Amino acid sequence: MKIIRLLPLLVAASTSLFLASCGNKPPTPNPEQTVIKTAKIVNPYPPGSYEHFKFGSYPGTTRTWKNKAVLEQANSLNTAVRIDLSTQRGFLMVGEQIAMDYRVSSGSAKHKTPTGDFKITEKLRAKRSNLYGKLLDANGTVVKTNADTRKHSVPLGGTFLGASMPYWMRLTRTGVGMHQGDVNSRYASHGCIRTHSSAVSTVYAKTKIGTPVSVID
Repeated sequence: MKIIRLLPLLVAASTSLFLASCGNKPPTPNPEQTVIKTAKIVNPYPPGSYEHFKFGSYPGTTRTWKNKAVLEQANSLNTAVRIDLSTQRGFLMVGEQIAMDYRVSSGSAKHKTPTGDFKITEKLRAKRSNLYGKLLDANGTVVKTNADTRKHSVPLGGTFLGASMPYWMRLTRTGVGMHQGDVNSRYASHGCIRTHSSAVSTVYAKTKIGTPVSVID
């Protein structure tokens, strides 16, 4: 009789141990379960609008935004340029209207771009730096890249090839200006304002000697 009464207790205990041991095992994955994908973010602004352009990767994008209506009205007599160093963006302005918003790369920590109000004092379609460039030996072989004429000497019979700076627009007497250049790295120049290739020719065409340029942090 005692053995019969103990059987329910033994069964209950063994069941509890079995459930406890099962609870410690990781759940078996369901191969048919649906994988939830991240929803694609949709730009809510009208295509072509400034808001649409600035949505997402702005200001880091290297793309250029053009306001065609304002840009058609822009000329060398009514434009100004604004450079925002904090966002690494340049703006061709007609009054208070943005005609073009484009990517720039300004001076590095060792060669900071000066801030303030300037005017374009020189324009050259094709220009080479007389400070920075490459040193070539007598055979025309590059022996030194990133050369600085104030620190490095030209090899005997060799030459100095200054860095190309197309669409040059001078701002200071010390050689700081705006020109076409690589803008993929931020704050990477020797002080000049490198301007993206998709915008620089338009900036050059729509400005003149005397055009005001403001550079802000």
